[in-house]
Amino acid sequence: MKPSILVLGAGRSSSSLISYLRDKEVELDWSVTVGDILFSLAPEKTSINGGVIHFDIGDRENSRKAIRSADVVISMIPAHLHPQVATLCLEERKHLITASYVSAEIKLLDRQTKERNLLFLNECGLDPGIDHMSAMQVLDGIKDRGGRLLSFESFTGGLIAPETDPGNPWRYKFTWNPRNVVMAGQGTARFLLDGQFKFIPYQQLFKRIAHVSIPGYGDYEGYVNRDSLKYIETYGLHGIQTMLRGTLRHQGFCAGWNVFVLMGCTDDSYSLEGIGEMTHRDFFDAFLEGDHRKSIEDKITHQFGVLPGGPEIRQLKWSGIFDTEKIGLQEGTPAQILEHILNKKWKLNSDDKDLVVMWHRFVYETGGRKKEIQSSLVVQGEDDVHTAMARTVGLPLAIAAKLLLQGKIKQRGVVIPTAKEIYQPVLSELKSLGLEVKERSIS
Repeated sequence: MKPSILVLGAGRSSSSLISYLRDKEVELDWSVTVGDILFSLAPEKTSINGGVIHFDIGDRENSRKAIRSADVVISMIPAHLHPQVATLCLEERKHLITASYVSAEIKLLDRQTKERNLLFLNECGLDPGIDHMSAMQVLDGIKDRGGRLLSFESFTGGLIAPETDPGNPWRYKFTWNPRNVVMAGQGTARFLLDGQFKFIPYQQLFKRIAHVSIPGYGDYEGYVNRDSLKYIETYGLHGIQTMLRGTLRHQGFCAGWNVFVLMGCTDDSYSLEGIGEMTHRDFFDAFLEGDHRKSIEDKITHQFGVLPGGPEIRQLKWSGIFDTEKIGLQEGTPAQILEHILNKKWKLNSDDKDLVVMWHRFVYETGGRKKEIQSSLVVQGEDDVHTAMARTVGLPLAIAAKLLLQGKIKQRGVVIPTAKEIYQPVLSELKSLGLEVKERSIS
C-alpha cells in the first residue's frame, strides 16, 4: 500500500506545500489528500492519487477516520486547533508535522509519542522553521571550529515587494494570518542583552525597535518576539550574552502600529456594543479623548504626540480609519474590528507580490578574537497565490514529510527542526529550489 499524506488546511499558505506534494506523487508513488473546512478552497488543489475531503476538527469521528487513513498528517489549520489534531494522531499512531510553535499541550505528549515511535515535528515553516534550521547550521559550524558564541540576533518578516503598491505608506499588507498580525507582541517580550535580562511590556514594544541593514535590500526595523529566552536551551547556548529574536518590518511601520496599540484597538478581551451602526471613524473615535466636535485627526495628534500630517497620520488615513464607511460587522472585539477594517486595504491584490526577509547575526570568539557572521534569506512572491510566504512556510513542511516517509528522519517525540538530520537535507533542497540562505563573514 502506497504511503499517504493528509494535508489539513487548503488556504493561501498551503499552495506551495500542496503543489510540491502533488508534483512528487508519481515519482515517489505516494497519495496526497487535502482536507479543509471550506471544501470550495480545495478542488483546484486536488491531487492525482488522493483527493479532497471536507475536514472539520470539530467533527471528531470523521476527523479520526481521515487521520486513520494517513501515514503523515501535515496540519495548516489554526494553531489553537493543533492539540485536537495531535490527540487524534497520537491515538491513531500517525506522525504529525506543523509550522506552528510548540504549545504547552503538545509538549506534554512527548513521552507518549516516543513510546509509540511517532514524530510530532513542530516549528518547521519559516519563522519558526527556516530560522531555526539556518541558525543551527551556522551554530554547529562555529562549535565545530572551537568557537564560543557570545551573541545571537534573529529577525524575520513577511513584507511586500518594492514594486508592490508604491503608494502604501506602511510598506505592508497581510501575507499571513491577519489575526496573528493584529495580536502580535501581546504579553511581555523577554530577551538577553549583554548579559542582562530585559523585559518589554506590550505598551512599549513598538517604541523599542532594533535597526537591521541587509546589503542589497536596504534598512529595516524590528520588534522583539515574546520569548527569546527559551531558545537558549533549545539551541544549546548556555553562557551566551545576547539572545534576541524578533519580527522585521519596513522602517516607519512600528511607529504607526504603536498608535493602534496605545488607542486600545488591539485588545481582544471584550466585545463592543453598537458596532452595527458604526463607521470606521466612529470606531476609532470611541477610543479617543475629547468631544465629538474635534476631528479625530486632531485628537490623535494631541493624545499620542504625533505630528499633524506626519507619517503616522498618513498611514492611518491610507488604512481608512478616518473614513465614514460602515464597518460591516454586527459584533466583535476591538482587535477583531481592527482586523476587519484593515483587511479592506491590507489584503493582497491579485498582482501584488510579497517579500520574505530573514536575517541572523552571530558574534563569537575563537583564538582570543571576536568574529561575526551574518546570514540572510530574501524571497519574493509571484502573485497573491504563489507567495513567498507560502513557499517559505510550505516547502520545508513538504520536504520534511518526504524525508520522514523515506525513513531519513530517525528522531521521535515532540521536536523542532534543530537536529542536523533534519536541517541539513531540508536546507539543501530549499537551496536547489531557489531558497538559499546566504552567509557572509564580517570580521
